[in-house]
Amino acid sequence: MPRSTATMLASALVLIALLCAGVLIKVPYSEMSPGPTVNTLGDARGEPVLQISGRKTYPASGHLNMTTVRVTGADYRMNIFEAVYGWLAHDSVVVPHDTLYPDGKTEEQSTQENAEEFSQSQESAKVAALKELDIPVATQVVVSTVVKGSPAEDKLHAGDVIKAVDGTAVKEPGDVAKLVTKHQPGEDVTFTIIPAKTAAAAEKAGRAPEGGEKITIRTAKAPAAEGDGEEGGKDRAIVGIRAGTDHTFPFEIDIKLADVGGPSAGLMFSLGIIDKLTPGDLTGGKFVAGTGTIDDAGTVGPIGGITMKLVGARNAGARYFLTPDDNCASAAADTPDGLTLVRVKTIEDATKSMEQIRTGKTAGLPSCSTG
Repeated sequence: MPRSTATMLASALVLIALLCAGVLIKVPYSEMSPGPTVNTLGDARGEPVLQISGRKTYPASGHLNMTTVRVTGADYRMNIFEAVYGWLAHDSVVVPHDTLYPDGKTEEQSTQENAEEFSQSQESAKVAALKELDIPVATQVVVSTVVKGSPAEDKLHAGDVIKAVDGTAVKEPGDVAKLVTKHQPGEDVTFTIIPAKTAAAAEKAGRAPEGGEKITIRTAKAPAAEGDGEEGGKDRAIVGIRAGTDHTFPFEIDIKLADVGGPSAGLMFSLGIIDKLTPGDLTGGKFVAGTGTIDDAGTVGPIGGITMKLVGARNAGARYFLTPDDNCASAAADTPDGLTLVRVKTIEDATKSMEQIRTGKTAGLPSCSTG
């Protein structure tokens, strides 16, 4: 065999081996890419995203789009070619697998966690929007979870409203822990509660739950190195519950959006609710997208995947993007052409910026910078 032919054959074999290795060898990375955007003022799957009843609403035009990120599944393993392509592509990001699924988290666990965060973000979005509009929202401390096998099992239930502990009124979830841990393990503690079913009926009727019944529970000693939401130190008393907050809204607000998880749509849900409950257009017909978590007080928090959300928003036609303050530097470093970043820290910031966008007076919009 001529030497040139042998060389070509050897090179071809090496190339084939490299190609096979590139396909077969898996690397511990995952991919993030732009997901769909949804107009909170519009419809999704044939029904309005925001559905409000029991209160006058107003037509709203334009776009207030929430943005999403697609990620590869927990069980998916990229090969070398896919990883290199993702690194080179502008519209995707390759990150270590543990960044998206830390501590061996399964896809099912991640989906459940995202669903819970999405549900909580909806509640906070409603509260923040109504507070911004000076519409009163009743808030109460509730039993979030009951630990299986604990003293509270079968006595307290998730959704029960906690009015008092040992006769002392409860105003914050942390109050429950402080009052319980005043006891020694083995002592009785008395909860004044409104049962979950009674509270749910009151909420459905748009009123705060009333009344109360006393439940006495014998405390137990907290397991070593284990917390159940009730603070304390050595030999602390517990009953085995986690306390949280719940809200009673003066009218019904439903957010209808399937197959979306995580807390990052909170800001845009709040703005959509505000727009529907106030005369005139918040957007002035403009295409605005954005992202950001929101808490009950209206504070906007950072999110993950900001660069992918910017790409998704611009591809959908957005001209302005409401950007959490803590994400501004990353967003400013890689902003798609034609998209104006608007920095926001609170829901109040966002509504003021929307007024500037609506009227076309955008020279003074709070902007993002890389510094």
